[in-house]
Amino acid sequence: MPTSRILLWSGLAAAAGGAVLCVLGWYGISGERFAERQLPYLASCTVPGAALIVAGAVLVVAAYARDVRPPEPRPAAAAAGEAPPQSSPSAEGPLLRVPGGSLAHRPDCPLIEGKPEATEVGEAALAPCPVCEPWPP
Repeated sequence: MPTSRILLWSGLAAAAGGAVLCVLGWYGISGERFAERQLPYLASCTVPGAALIVAGAVLVVAAYARDVRPPEPRPAAAAAGEAPPQSSPSAEGPLLRVPGGSLAHRPDCPLIEGKPEATEVGEAALAPCPVCEPWPP
């Protein structure tokens, strides 16, 4: 998201600028012996620097908060305490596996859906997938 990227970089820049101002204020204060002469450095560098650090932190948190997605709404049946309806996977078609995999899957198994590299099991001795359970144990 471009907006969150802008917030993030703005926050980091503000915090870095605030840190520079705090260092400059500290350096100016450290060279003055009397409190009356330290006050201008405090007012012109240290306080604005601290404010920039806080503003930068707020912007960085806002950037990360924009990336957080709210949870998906639950179906009405699940919200009422009932179990959602389970769809049984179909056994139509040959069992599949991914190259180098050790599990046999049904064609509609969610662990293998959308994987074009999936091939038929053939004669390979594979363990059954715990999700789709292609055959009884």
